[in-house]
Amino acid sequence: MKIGFNAPTAGPLSAPGPLAELCQGGEAMGFDYATFSDHVVIPTQIDSTYPYSSTGEFPAGARAERHEQLTEIAWVAAKTTKLRLITSVMVVPHRPAVLTAKILATIDVLSNGRLTLGIGAGWMEEEFIAVGAPPFAERGAVTDEYLQVFRELWTQPEPRFAGKYTRFDNILLDPKPVQNTIPIWVGGESGPALRRTARMADGWYPIGTNPAFPLDSLARFKAGVAKLHKTADAIGRNPKTIDLIYRVSGWATPGPANASDGQPRLFAGDATQTAADIRALRDVGVTSIDFGFPGTTAPEVLAAMQSFRTDVLAKI
Repeated sequence: MKIGFNAPTAGPLSAPGPLAELCQGGEAMGFDYATFSDHVVIPTQIDSTYPYSSTGEFPAGARAERHEQLTEIAWVAAKTTKLRLITSVMVVPHRPAVLTAKILATIDVLSNGRLTLGIGAGWMEEEFIAVGAPPFAERGAVTDEYLQVFRELWTQPEPRFAGKYTRFDNILLDPKPVQNTIPIWVGGESGPALRRTARMADGWYPIGTNPAFPLDSLARFKAGVAKLHKTADAIGRNPKTIDLIYRVSGWATPGPANASDGQPRLFAGDATQTAADIRALRDVGVTSIDFGFPGTTAPEVLAAMQSFRTDVLAKI
């Protein structure tokens, strides 16, 4: 199983010094990958419902100054040698399809094939308007089309495409990614996310804390996997070709011991229980899992990461 950590794109820890210290330190400890979140701008007035809080409010702490995701990943790629780099997640409609495909291919080439594209369709309509993205109501269709564009440009020697939002012919996109094609993980827990995963992705990348689609207990996660596999079977895809990834927003975060289904809440216990939860997810088929680690300075976060390796991973 691959283990990842969240790399800051916002706030004081995203300054060059702390960011490099965290990513290089995590790589030296043996973490497999780092994750990077995505907002281009933060509107000052947000009426859209944030899907990962019980109130629907975007966390006040997330409104800090922040970097553009892909630019930061390119910078971190130059500061590391082995660490895999995961967009967690990239809001696909925010950037033009052809330009984005080129940027991602360039990052993959310059990082020696270390990029994984975690994707989502987005939730904040105000940000869509601000960046000039296609209509918010069409974000699902836009996302699906852009993913087809990416694969066309990354894999075909003479790419061409004629869709509703993107059209091109008589162009070249070289160099191609170092990887045969950049792996795509679909973030999200809803029915559309499961269908998009089954049709178009290499992996399913949910987070457990979506109140509308909770995956915060082992029973709930297993039910989500069963639904994904049923969706894949229905379109003739072998479910075993879909990787399972699980994102934990915060390790050692206080909260109730049980989820609302009455079952033990994943990652709510001590180090021993955390190790047991990781083993249980591994037995279900999860191949990668990543965590947000606490701390207000780089040394504090790295100390938490080291404690996790010593107290949790050593038990697995």
